[in-house]
Amino acid sequence: MKTQINALTETEISLRLSEFFDKETVKRDYNPRYPPEFFNEYPRNAAVLIPILKQDHKWHILFTRRTSSLPEHSGQVAFPGGRADPGDDSPEITALREAQEEINLSPSDVRILGRLREIRTISNYCVIPVVGRIPWPYEFKLAREEVSRVFSIPLEWLADLKNHDIQFRELPSPHSPIPVIYFNHFDDELLWGISAEITLNFLESLQLI
Repeated sequence: MKTQINALTETEISLRLSEFFDKETVKRDYNPRYPPEFFNEYPRNAAVLIPILKQDHKWHILFTRRTSSLPEHSGQVAFPGGRADPGDDSPEITALREAQEEINLSPSDVRILGRLREIRTISNYCVIPVVGRIPWPYEFKLAREEVSRVFSIPLEWLADLKNHDIQFRELPSPHSPIPVIYFNHFDDELLWGISAEITLNFLESLQLI
C-alpha cells in the first residue's frame, strides 16, 4: 500500500530522503541515458530547491516558470536554482541563494529536509536537488528577468501515474534517443524534462510511486 501522501510529517519526509539518498549513492549510476563520450567537458555544478508546502492540509511542490527571454530553458517549468558560485560551500547554499535571487524566498524561511541524488543534464550541468519546507502563504517577489510565474502542484496529482508518460528525444547521431518525462498540463503549465525527472525522483524517495 502506498503511503498516505498528506499524512507525511516533515520528520518522515526527512528520514525517507536520507534513506533514499544513501541507497542511491551506493549505485553512483546517475546518468545511464548518456554514453560517456556524449560530453567532452567536465560538468558545471548546480543546485535547485524543491520547495514543499502545505496548502489546505495537502502537500504541494512549488515551481517557477522561466521567462521566455532567457538563453537556456526559456519558458520552461523549473525549480528555483542555478549554477554554483565559487564561494558556495554546499548545494544547500547554492539552492537557497538562487531561490532568494529568483523569487525572494528568504533562506531563514526554509527548513532543509534533505537531498536527492545528483543528475546530469543534457546542457552539461551536474544538478543536486535540495528539498526544503517553506511557509504558506508566502509573499514572493519575482526577478522578472528570470521568472515569470510561481505556482504549486499537489503531490497527490503528481504521484498519480495517469498524469505523466514518457516520450523520446533524438540525440545527434550516432547516439540513441533518450526517454523524456512529460506530465499532463496542470494550471496551463507543462512540467517536463529534467524538472519532471527530479519530481519523479522525489516522489520515489518518499515511496509515493
